[in-house]
Amino acid sequence: MKHVLLHTGLLGLAASLAVAMPAHAVEGALGRTITGTNITSYAGVIPPAPGFTAGVGYVHYSGDIGGSREVPLNNVVSLGVDATFDMLSLTGVYVWDTGEGRWNFASMGALPLANVEVDANVSLGPRTGRVSDEDGWGLFDPFFAPVIASYHFDKTHHMSLALYVYTDWGSYDANRLANLSLNNWTFSPTVGYTQLMQKGTLEFSVLGAFDIYTKNDATDYENGTVFRLDAQLIKRFANGWGVGGIGGWIEQIEDDDGPTADRLNGFKGRAFALGPTVNYTKHWKGGQVEFAARWLQEFDVKNRIEGDPLMVTAMVTF
Repeated sequence: MKHVLLHTGLLGLAASLAVAMPAHAVEGALGRTITGTNITSYAGVIPPAPGFTAGVGYVHYSGDIGGSREVPLNNVVSLGVDATFDMLSLTGVYVWDTGEGRWNFASMGALPLANVEVDANVSLGPRTGRVSDEDGWGLFDPFFAPVIASYHFDKTHHMSLALYVYTDWGSYDANRLANLSLNNWTFSPTVGYTQLMQKGTLEFSVLGAFDIYTKNDATDYENGTVFRLDAQLIKRFANGWGVGGIGGWIEQIEDDDGPTADRLNGFKGRAFALGPTVNYTKHWKGGQVEFAARWLQEFDVKNRIEGDPLMVTAMVTF
């Protein structure tokens, strides 16, 4: 069990932060994360051994909202949206040298690159036409967590606490349909929990957060606070492979605010997702690497894009 805590906790922590990209009901039917993509292995664990983890994550997401649904899309209200997102995110996590007490601490940062394509039916007076837009590969909004704290109840029960900060540093034009930024800062207080069972080979992790958005001054639109919860159950085997399932839930708990949001009755949304995951971990003296993949299907979606996200990650711990 000590081996699990020392070597896999940091890798799992970084993987759970590897990808953050648009996809829930708020302005543009977009937001900071896709349902079920924030949770991975050992979400509640920061190990006591200091070290650095570097990771790369990739997400492909294609979805739509039906043509009868009005969607606030920057300075335009569209009738239905078809959108495709591809994101490559580079993540680094450093665990501080704080020893083997109850508490351990880390810091992280991520540099995301994205490509966004949007098709929408746009109304201009009495006329409605199909408009397409693409914002090619470029910097999406980077994000970071200055301090991540992990508390170890015992060798099998662990909790993490953090505040993630999402910037508005990507490119943005309020008159375009596709953008590489949400043009707001987002603050996400987050709690993770991990329980290890069957001598550490069976893991249950859950990650809950609130996404609190600042106003998009370019459109006078402020997204309401969003609650999200992801969970994973995974069984690992002696040959390094692991298989399991992942579930995600997004629920907007406040109305959006602004003239367009008021006309659309607050545009509150929700989504659920379920799907399988598989990973492979290879250990060596002083480090390890993990490759992981998941596919999720969203359902019971309201006021947001609905699709089937595919996510792959690779994480190396030194």
